[in-house]
Amino acid sequence: MNPTNPSLDSRTSLEKCFSPAKINGLELKNRLIKAGTFENMTPLGVPGSTLSAFHQRLADGGIAMTTLGYCAVTADGRLNENMMYMHEGIRAPLTSLIHSLHERGTAVSGQMGHCGGFSKNRELQRRRPLGPSFAINGLGLSQGMFFADAMSIQDIDEMVDQYRDAAQFMKSVGFDALEIHFGHGYGLCQFISPKTNKRKDEYGGSLENRMRLPLRVLAAVREAVGDAFPILGKISMSEGVRGGIHYDDSVVISQMLDRAGIDAIVCSGGTSTMNPMLMFRGDNMLPTMLATEKSLLMRLILRLAGKSMFRDYPYTDLYFLEQAKRIREAVNCQLVYIGGATGNDNFADLMDAGFDFIQLGRSLLSDPELPNRCARDAGFKSRCVHCNECVGTIESPQGIHCTRY
Repeated sequence: MNPTNPSLDSRTSLEKCFSPAKINGLELKNRLIKAGTFENMTPLGVPGSTLSAFHQRLADGGIAMTTLGYCAVTADGRLNENMMYMHEGIRAPLTSLIHSLHERGTAVSGQMGHCGGFSKNRELQRRRPLGPSFAINGLGLSQGMFFADAMSIQDIDEMVDQYRDAAQFMKSVGFDALEIHFGHGYGLCQFISPKTNKRKDEYGGSLENRMRLPLRVLAAVREAVGDAFPILGKISMSEGVRGGIHYDDSVVISQMLDRAGIDAIVCSGGTSTMNPMLMFRGDNMLPTMLATEKSLLMRLILRLAGKSMFRDYPYTDLYFLEQAKRIREAVNCQLVYIGGATGNDNFADLMDAGFDFIQLGRSLLSDPELPNRCARDAGFKSRCVHCNECVGTIESPQGIHCTRY
């Protein structure tokens, strides 16, 4: 690192950011982690050369750990049929991909997900997707999949087993860490949120009951991988909708995960199902979604309801900082910050605030070399302008990408 006239304090903070650090027993070469996203680079659910090249470019750019986004724990846990799910049929290409990243000195995390009642998977083995309660399946409307059914106790038990089996598989193919997705409106978040969980049994009602399944999943994954293997969890600190998860809830949720033995919590926000703009601060993505949506029905729905779902949240640096600091004060486990960290000034502030690692998303799409460039130049800042046009490329044939660079 060769900083350009930084102050002594900022130099010390940046040295911390670009120095090795551990999550559980895993040592990373710096504190920067690629956030998990769905790249749409697994046609028919198979990880191939396109996905490998995408993550290899990030590895060459200096990221300490990259995250393979949305590794569904079962076939019916996918949002669509082109998502990857964890099974023996992809062992060889997945092992090869991970090995190629290890050769570049980059660790690999797998983001464990389940769509719950939010799916447009045309290969669904059941009649309908399953969530905590009977609900409208907003994502599936374009495919004629209008509803989601409530899970039975047997279904819940099967989901726990699916996470356990997937964790065993993922460790065996070479993943260095696992990130359980507890947020953004997906399956486990649907149980946590009072907005989507209307159950009257031991899995609904109080926050303790709504956390019962997520905590069972965490215990099953820990059982599968052992005490020395890193487990992270991504949460939504707020869903940004009335009746949903609130920032105050997230402090208690984090404490419960901490007591249950999680190694690190990723402090995100928003929900893909109801308020995605809370996490994607910047230009409103509705115009991009309308321009790229292929379904006439979904375009009509977006025109009618889009303004209420895609709200305006102007971009500011470190937009989740104050709420994430509340969690930092409440837990003992490590914390991973995400949200508006785009350059060394932000990185230094986060190190000073006591965060252990930083996840990066859009800024890496616009500049995969960001970690190396920041390590060379203390004044470097991402060129990402937060236009959110990249979000509209999620279902592009070439996969997610920056439209400007």
